[in-house]
Amino acid sequence: MTMTKHEKIIQHITSLPVGEKISVRKIARTLDVSEGTAYRAIKEAENQGLVSTIERVGTIRIEKKRKEYFEQLTFAEVINIVDGQVLGGRDGLHKKLNKFVIGAMQLDAMARYTEQDSLLIVGNRADAQKLALRDGAAVLITGGFDTTEEIKRLADEKELPVLSTSYDTFTVASMINRAIYDQLIKKEIVFVGDIYTPYEESHFLYAKDFVSSWFDLNEETEHTRFPVLDGNNRVVGMVTSKDIIGNDEKLLLEKVMTKEPLVVQEKTSLAYVAHMMVWEGIQLLPVVDDTNKLQGIVSRQDVIKALQQIQRQPQIGETIEDMVSKNLQTSGKELVYQTKVVPQMTNQLGTLSNGVFISLVTEAASRLLNSLQKGELVVENLSVFFLKPVPIDSEIELKPKLLDAGRLYAKIDVDVFNEGKLVGKVLVMAQVMNR
Repeated sequence: MTMTKHEKIIQHITSLPVGEKISVRKIARTLDVSEGTAYRAIKEAENQGLVSTIERVGTIRIEKKRKEYFEQLTFAEVINIVDGQVLGGRDGLHKKLNKFVIGAMQLDAMARYTEQDSLLIVGNRADAQKLALRDGAAVLITGGFDTTEEIKRLADEKELPVLSTSYDTFTVASMINRAIYDQLIKKEIVFVGDIYTPYEESHFLYAKDFVSSWFDLNEETEHTRFPVLDGNNRVVGMVTSKDIIGNDEKLLLEKVMTKEPLVVQEKTSLAYVAHMMVWEGIQLLPVVDDTNKLQGIVSRQDVIKALQQIQRQPQIGETIEDMVSKNLQTSGKELVYQTKVVPQMTNQLGTLSNGVFISLVTEAASRLLNSLQKGELVVENLSVFFLKPVPIDSEIELKPKLLDAGRLYAKIDVDVFNEGKLVGKVLVMAQVMNR
């Protein structure tokens, strides 16, 4: 069949190497189409996960995420997560990161942690940035700092991104960790788009084909079930061996097929598909888009394999807030909590990060409510009256006090002390979820 201009553009984009920069004008000129057609096709490619548009960088070809149960983040996605900008190494934006390292340590200690495909989160330290790039790691500079021309040239040469963001180190690490944690949660919710066989690898027939075409395709593939399409590649039926047996080979498939078959979309959950297949006794389902156009097929074997793989997945992710709250211990006094300001809890100035401060206050307030058996806390409003700088390695104490509480609300005052001196005071207004 003749492809539309739109389909030709998508096919062209699919054939481009990962990392290739794409523009409306270039696509229009290469394929001799209007810029409007090129723009719409590029947007469709973005929806399909073939390209990614990054502010101040442009649109680049990325690896389509399919049949992955844990989607690693790319450096291009990190930019969007932290609202950052690219200082160098643009050609490496499509690469994936395996882990991130917070550079709050001496250079020789840092060298033990930076490795290939990792991301070093660091402040205005050119020596640490250079070390990371030489070890094959990308760099994310916090605090909104720029870097040297030497570092930018080295990043371009190594094809390793050097990124910059205005957020502090804790907030950035928390954002990235949350994105990874979200992926861990989502692993349990597998969608058809993660497991289906795409259109290019699927076997199907057309409504105007003869019954003999089913026998030909059956002999070629040894399959017995096929989607039936109309002239626009929309699914109009399913044909199986039960439909074929006893019919003349010169009969059109549209005369014998099962019309209006059950179909699914890429965003249909694995659990729902498994339910359909069991209750309806279905071995194979067509995967369609919003216009009922065939995108691929999903078989019972695909579903069983995915269900087995899910059972082997680790289902627990840990955010930085989780790690911070684990360090918050009861001090021995009633309803008083203490913790130590470790490097991961600091900003680029080496003092307690605002983000960590809020996490600690919220955790202390939550523990107070739990100890009083009032229920679970959902913060509605936080009023920070003041916060003094708290240096790294300091021991701090948090003293929450219940000011007022009703069936559905609570007001809690939290005082924070360092070496006996008041360094922070917060009023927490919260809703209470009763047990």
